[in-house]
Amino acid sequence: MCGIVGYVGPNDTVEALLNGLRRLEYRGYDSAGIAVVDETGGISVRKRSGKLARLEELLAENPVSATGTGIGHTRWATHGGPTDVNAHPHLGDDGKLALIHNGIVENFAELRAELEADGVELVSETDTEVVAKLVGREVAETGDLETAFRNVVKRLHGTFTLLAMHRDEPGKVVSARHHSPLVVGLGDGENFLGSDVAAFVSATRRAVAVDEDNIAVITPEEVRITDFDGNPVEYSEFEVEWDADAADKGGWSSFMAKEINEQPEAVENTVRGRVVDGLVDIPELSALGDDRLREIDRIIIIACGTASYAGQVGSYAIEQWARIPVEVQLSHEFRYRDPVLSDRTMVISVSQSGETMDTLMAVKYAIERGVTTVSVCNTQSATIPRESDAAVYTHAGPEVAVASTKAFTAQITALYLIGLHLGRVRGTLSAEASAEAVQQFAELPEKMREAVATHEQIAQLAHWMADTRSVLFLGRHVGYPIALEGALKLKEIAYIHAEGFAAGELKHGPIALIDHGQPVFVLVPSPRTAPLMHSKVVSNIQEIRARGARVIAIVEVGDTAVLPYADDVIRLPLADALFEPLLEVVPLQWFALELSTAKGLDVDQPRNLAKSVTVE
Repeated sequence: MCGIVGYVGPNDTVEALLNGLRRLEYRGYDSAGIAVVDETGGISVRKRSGKLARLEELLAENPVSATGTGIGHTRWATHGGPTDVNAHPHLGDDGKLALIHNGIVENFAELRAELEADGVELVSETDTEVVAKLVGREVAETGDLETAFRNVVKRLHGTFTLLAMHRDEPGKVVSARHHSPLVVGLGDGENFLGSDVAAFVSATRRAVAVDEDNIAVITPEEVRITDFDGNPVEYSEFEVEWDADAADKGGWSSFMAKEINEQPEAVENTVRGRVVDGLVDIPELSALGDDRLREIDRIIIIACGTASYAGQVGSYAIEQWARIPVEVQLSHEFRYRDPVLSDRTMVISVSQSGETMDTLMAVKYAIERGVTTVSVCNTQSATIPRESDAAVYTHAGPEVAVASTKAFTAQITALYLIGLHLGRVRGTLSAEASAEAVQQFAELPEKMREAVATHEQIAQLAHWMADTRSVLFLGRHVGYPIALEGALKLKEIAYIHAEGFAAGELKHGPIALIDHGQPVFVLVPSPRTAPLMHSKVVSNIQEIRARGARVIAIVEVGDTAVLPYADDVIRLPLADALFEPLLEVVPLQWFALELSTAKGLDVDQPRNLAKSVTVE
């Protein structure tokens, strides 16, 4: 989850590192630090707990000048609290070596005991310092950083990306990757390392994804990649699709606000190139072969958090269009339940970053059992899509805010496209239904812009409710996972109690939570396309209103049936039932953002959270 950056080249090393850390801070903001080979030829370290701004204050008070070699880190705390001492980088070899780390070393206690038995003094609580001391000890014995690094990484268990540099080998940074992301940025007379391409995209869009259990060594003129035994590994270059401007706020008050507004384009970009002659055709799935897709008799969608709710929405569409049983499982539960799998099972993983560790381990488990694996991902050349049989990229662009918005709606869109592709190949989708879905996609971006335009009404509502301590959300059918997502957004960024319920479950227990003034968002299905569900939800509204709830109803334009029973009504454009979630979620995103803002909280960097969960 931590953000890491490495640099070798002729430019201002401190500024190169800070530029990378500014774009990586969404990965962790418990502390930040840098290490550089300074003008004296020694290693200088600056680090401080808290957000990156505190490190920048330290550098203003105690500057360091360097041109050539450096590493930087922004931390999401795992081993040890967020203190100055626990911040990275950590030192080894009597301060001649600096090392940073993303992940968890699971056998650190055994290794720490070994070092302490040898009289090595450790000053932090981190597993990272243990690794730094081990590499430093090996350098002292072997006299070579790369040899020392290889010797140590082969002893580590768990998940890690490591970057290290040594005073005696300036102009070189070594790195290793095991179950944690690592990419190389290829520059002109300079090269970079990062936990993702945001670390260097302002300097270069040429990149190399480092594969599992590989070591990458960068100098200003060279990139070398080997396996852990030192055997050379061939690699291929790719170009980052977006530039640095896409990862900036662009005048918006927050990244989350910017990304909510970008959803129409994100959905449009996800569909682009996948509708041919009025039919959905996903080239990545076509490459698997139609015969293979026709044999699939069960689909399991695996994901975590927001992505799992996208999976739940997608499951309704895939079952309806492709007539294949679909279930959604949490990635971190999947492999521990000994699931029943066969060569006719398809596992679809959903992950914005493509590096979510729980999901990656679940995908590896599925691959080992001969399952067809498909990845829905927003990040080029990430690990999960590279491991999968096919990758369906969402093309939503960089998402920086920790609370996901545009990635969520793009994931639903991709899953819908998968359902339409499978329905076409399997012959379960009528030409009329296919044409109607394609038409819905054509109209969707403009309708989403209308949903985005609910912002002013939602902002006023949220500021009136700034002191609210609990909010409930109700939905039926595809509205149920949207209720779950609405509640999650409030938990993530407003830190208040929020729960989403299937509307039909209300009278089976949750109605006991309804008291006078309790705010309840109700997602009301269309009376045109889902009349039975609509009438049931209107009955639910009457039940909670009778018990004193404050009802905020999200309805389609023209739905007057709820007006006598709702305290507030948010109107959305007309859409078929399956496409309503892509509109309904937008005002819920705005509500979470505005309630958080009204409470004076940091919308983009909520406490205890990081964007990409790369540890189990």
